[in-house]
Amino acid sequence: MAHYAIGDLQGCYAEFTALLNTIQFNPSRDTLWLVGDIVNRGAQSLECLQFCMRHEDSVQIVLGNHDLHLLALLYGQGSLKKNDTLTPILQHANARRMRDWLRNQPLMLHTDTHVLVHAGLLPQWTVTQAQNLANEISYELSSSHAHRFFEKMYGNKPSAWQPELSGIDRLRLITNVLTRMRVLHTDGSLEYRYKETYANIPSNLHAWFDAPNRQHLSHTIVFGHWSALGFMNDKNVLALDTGALWGGELTAVNLHTGERFIQPSFQAKVFE
Repeated sequence: MAHYAIGDLQGCYAEFTALLNTIQFNPSRDTLWLVGDIVNRGAQSLECLQFCMRHEDSVQIVLGNHDLHLLALLYGQGSLKKNDTLTPILQHANARRMRDWLRNQPLMLHTDTHVLVHAGLLPQWTVTQAQNLANEISYELSSSHAHRFFEKMYGNKPSAWQPELSGIDRLRLITNVLTRMRVLHTDGSLEYRYKETYANIPSNLHAWFDAPNRQHLSHTIVFGHWSALGFMNDKNVLALDTGALWGGELTAVNLHTGERFIQPSFQAKVFE
């Protein structure tokens, strides 16, 4: 039995199935973690979502920002963006069933050794604290009033964590940390605009995992979201978004052995 983790799919179903063939994934024997952003921008978001639903006994996902965007649209909030590829889901006869399945997926999972999250954890959060905060969002998403959350989900404020935050400010900040974070200011607040490479981070910013006194070093944080960062297996983090959508690779790692597997993208290479 093997336990794998795979980076952001974003609708790249052909690469996903090719990678599963490479690792000889057997859903009756193996387990799989997906770092979120199952859907959007790639051509086969519907197929990626249907695969996860079909294999929910062996495939576990956490929600990414694109998955939450899909949920918002399914609740009549937000608007389709120019490069979104979500229409086949939005217009599907089983769209409501997909919505209800997706909104019941977590924003964070953890074992004794690993944490699965889409974007990362704030340095001051322990694993237990982060899981409890993620569960607050899951409660809202799975409740009968989920539509209220999506009405006010979008936004960059507040940008800094305070334990006394309440209401939508608290929920939005937790959601943004878990699904959108890449870099932080020196005061610990989130900077949403930076999406470039690790090497080019300005001196007034730092990657969330380079913050001093991180309180979750007991675990390896498995995440995606930051395609320009690419693969990283260092500093108690395992970064798996290697840009399959942009002509890079789709990456899988065996979490038991550390072995890495890659599937080159079938998409045209996007150059900066």
